[in-house]
Amino acid sequence: MRSGWLLRDGDVVCALETAETKEERARALRGRDSCEGSLYLPDVRVVHTFGMHFSLDVAFLSEDLTVLRLARVVPRRFILPPRAAHSVVEAQAGSWERWDVTVGDQFDIREVETG
Repeated sequence: MRSGWLLRDGDVVCALETAETKEERARALRGRDSCEGSLYLPDVRVVHTFGMHFSLDVAFLSEDLTVLRLARVVPRRFILPPRAAHSVVEAQAGSWERWDVTVGDQFDIREVETG
């Protein structure tokens, strides 16, 4: 997984991990007891919480990383995406309210430079 930051209007919303491989995207946050930041899942549209220990906040994103829909998903459920979704960001339930994320927000992803 790659580390970075999720930004909105140039300001950091939270720390971000990006699932780079098919295996990382399939595993997502399963097996973790919590999530301090968020997880970006490119090319993922359908979200499930089978094997999860906590509820998720999910942001469905358009191709340009605009928030199309926000949802809360409890363990052992799945949720279908809006038609225009291209990717998702997952965070622990309550994060979107805490970070004041709303539908229509435009995200940017900044990777952590490794030297």
